[in-house]
Order: sequence, then structure tokens, then C-alpha cells
Amino acid sequence: MESVQPPAGSQVSRVPAQRPPSDQLAPPPAAPAPERPRRRARTVLTVVAVVLAALCLGGSATGYVLYDRATTPDRSAPDVAVVNYLQASLVSRDASRAALFTCGSPVRSVEDFRAQIERREQELNVGFSINIESVVVSRDKPSSATVTAVIRRSASVDGVQQSLTDEWRFQVEDREGWRVCDGSPTA
Repeated sequence: MESVQPPAGSQVSRVPAQRPPSDQLAPPPAAPAPERPRRRARTVLTVVAVVLAALCLGGSATGYVLYDRATTPDRSAPDVAVVNYLQASLVSRDASRAALFTCGSPVRSVEDFRAQIERREQELNVGFSINIESVVVSRDKPSSATVTAVIRRSASVDGVQQSLTDEWRFQVEDREGWRVCDGSPTA
């Protein structure tokens, strides 16, 4: 066979070899799909951890607020401060709790009154029931007030129910909450 040479100056185009018909019909071989790393468990664990952390933080904040409300003395109004002070001082006889309602130093006249009550209880061999009644507020200025209250001491002595009342006047001031600064019995 003779080889045919193209004429000089002409271009020869080359045609790629054609596939046989059976190769054209078959799809190209499929490449295996890359395996995705299993992250579902990690995602679930992360979500659970975030939810638990949020619940713990929320529970801690709620606990703090409830604890703070339960332990903070109520000094929201002059009469409330006086009643809470008298309850702590005369009924519970808790000097440290009573101090939370004062202007800083103990109210000497109320301490003397408590000591007098304790002496009478020992002498009569009874326990007094203390009630604070008829609490009235008179505002002197926006940050100070006078509060009057009746303190009733009741006991059963030799089978007979007895009670004594004393009217008191208290000077209170608003110092980041109302506080008892002074107190004395009225005539």
C-alpha cells in the first residue's frame, strides 16, 4: 500500500478514532460516592449539651433570685419596716435580724423593753404573746416618717388571760429601704 501524501500547503485534519458502537452505548463507569463522616451523633450531643447548659444557667439564675427575695428584708414602706423590726426584736428576739431594719445602731429603748418583757416572763413563769397593732404612718419628708404602733403583750397568768398595751412612736428614714432610727413609748 502506498501512502498518500497530502498536497503541499494543505492542511490535514485528523479525526480521532471512533469507538465501536458497543462502547458508545455503555455509560461511563460510576465513581464511588465519597463517604461523608458521621456527624449526626456529634450534632445531637452538641445540641443536648447546649440545652443542658442553658437549663443549668437558667436554674441557677432563678435560684439566686428566689434566694435573694427570700432573704432580703422587706423595707419597702415605713410601716412594713417598723413591723418587721418589732417582729424580729420582740417576737423572734433575733438581734441580728432586727439590726437589718435599723439605721445602724440598736434602738436602745426597744432593747430595754425586750429585756423588761423577758424579766416579767421569768417572774411570772409565762411566755408573752406579742402583737403589733394599729400601725399608722405620718410622713415628715419624702425620706423620713413617723410611725406609731400599739404593742400588745398577752399571757395567761394563774389561768386568767391578761394583756397590756403600750403605744410607741418610731422615727424611720429611707436609706436604701426604710429603717428604724429611733423609737420610744408615748406617754
